[in-house]
Amino acid sequence: MLEPVMYEGGVFKHNQIEELVEDLGGYILQKNVMQTEVVLLMLVPMNDLNVVEEKAKKLLGKVTRAPLTGSEIATIAPTLAYHHLPHLDCDVAEFLRKKGAKTNMVGLARGVGKRICQLTAYERDLINEHDIAMFILGNYEHCIIEKSKKLYEGIDIPIIVLGAPELKTEDVPNATAYVGSFGRILHQMRHAEELKTLDKLAEVTGTVLDKVRVEIGKDPLAIAPVRIKKELEEQIPELMDNLHPLPVTMQMTGVRVKLPYGEYHELIENIEFVEGVKMKEVAKVLPSKMRDFILIKALPKSVTGFVV
Repeated sequence: MLEPVMYEGGVFKHNQIEELVEDLGGYILQKNVMQTEVVLLMLVPMNDLNVVEEKAKKLLGKVTRAPLTGSEIATIAPTLAYHHLPHLDCDVAEFLRKKGAKTNMVGLARGVGKRICQLTAYERDLINEHDIAMFILGNYEHCIIEKSKKLYEGIDIPIIVLGAPELKTEDVPNATAYVGSFGRILHQMRHAEELKTLDKLAEVTGTVLDKVRVEIGKDPLAIAPVRIKKELEEQIPELMDNLHPLPVTMQMTGVRVKLPYGEYHELIENIEFVEGVKMKEVAKVLPSKMRDFILIKALPKSVTGFVV
């Protein structure tokens, strides 16, 4: 079992942490260097986590659990018009990125009004490509509840709803979790109480993702998404020159590859692992609704009969 963690420390000798994690059978997902500081998002074998923590102490760094690591979250606003507050949407998306998630902002075409709001088929399919759908709504309890009755139709991933009133999750139809104290905020969230609200959101999101991990563990994936990412980066040299942020984006059950589907899907389907199996035997290679990208979804063990 691999544990998602974040290492924060100095640039000096941080390569020792990278080498240690890889020697233990873990993976480095992302590295951000900021002048003299470095942040590593990693997957570390649970039984060896104490070894990594001891090494981090020697380097005067720290290791913390980062349950959002390796997930892709859609942050959804009714529209991107000013009265639906891109300020708040950007703050939420950026904060979740700092906690290890990859976020994509979605502004709906027909999300206005509690009586007429709806999703288009394209928006629904695009949202379903993510691990979590996070709807950022407004100030009024009645509006949030009415929209929740029909706005989430066809969405089959966990739904987290944000709004101003303090409601119980069971009061919001079809929501997996509800977080209050958001709503229509007309400024950047930088005050102490607002930062506490963002911390609470990260905690709730991590809890939802941990439940997803438990469900996946009941029928393990035939191949781990991080293994797919590693093989793609080693066998497709074009990814090294790709200018998109995170050209191979991790998800809970697969990866998003930022290469044209028509040009690369056959090459990816026929990638061969050292175990002798090909990608198409352990995962589905699909066209993404996001631009012309490629979506790879790992098959469960119950379908393949084996785990790589």
